[in-house]
Amino acid sequence: MNGSAMIKLTISMAIFGSIGFFTINTGIPAVELVFVRCICATLFLSGMWYLTGGHKTEKWSKDEILRTLLCGVFLVLNWVFLFKAFEVMSISIAISIYNLAPIFVLILGTLFLRERLTISGILATAICFVGSIFIVGIENFQSIDQFLNSGFIWALLSAICYALTMFTSKTIQNQSPYATTFIQTIVGIIMLLPFCNFELFTDLTTSNWLYILGTGIIHTGFVYYLFFDSIRNLSTIVVSVLVFVDPVVAILLDSILLDFRPTIIQTVGIILIFAGIIYIVFKPADKRVVDVDEKEAIS
Repeated sequence: MNGSAMIKLTISMAIFGSIGFFTINTGIPAVELVFVRCICATLFLSGMWYLTGGHKTEKWSKDEILRTLLCGVFLVLNWVFLFKAFEVMSISIAISIYNLAPIFVLILGTLFLRERLTISGILATAICFVGSIFIVGIENFQSIDQFLNSGFIWALLSAICYALTMFTSKTIQNQSPYATTFIQTIVGIIMLLPFCNFELFTDLTTSNWLYILGTGIIHTGFVYYLFFDSIRNLSTIVVSVLVFVDPVVAILLDSILLDFRPTIIQTVGIILIFAGIIYIVFKPADKRVVDVDEKEAIS
């Protein structure tokens, strides 16, 4: 077990747990915030990359660059969708749905890595799905439009993109974390530039800018350096466990600083989501229901 990698990932997840609190105090929408984050992170990482001399010894591979670019698209979309969710729903609710990502990693592994679909996987997915329905408070919605505008779809999309980010980043082994994150934030700048409304930056306060710079330098540059430096040296199970530090910190801050108080149904939903993810993380081996090889043999 790589102790240093575990510490780095734990620190990155703990810091990222405060992203919701920072986001709601920036005073700008999701797209503009992610755009500024990408600029700040690019400057921070390029500076660190240069000062450490890493740019001189970087190992470049066309295949890894292409995978990094794809991972960057998923990462940027993950941020945008998560911040969109923060705009319309509680941080705790959004983060709880966001952390369905390990379940989607399981599904991706089944589809693309020929991993077995197990009873544990199906059961965990069902538990998390029920939990997500409880947590969004579906009983309070009178129409489909009202449900779609609740932020649930944004949070769910962010979870899917987060899973795709973790899934693709595991295939990047030779590039340094500086190079990986630098490329991804450049992707974000290019992606979001046409969609930014720069007039929104004219009336920001000093406090707004401090929160914006915090999300850019700390939550993007520093956190994702630690994230990509550690995830390649840890097993999927260990990563899936340590990412729980993020929602724990987020829910604590939401409860202490923003007076979030979930309903009984929402509390049950949060418990079901975490229970489903913990179940699949700590009980990965189970009697298989469908084996990919058997499916191919039958077909």
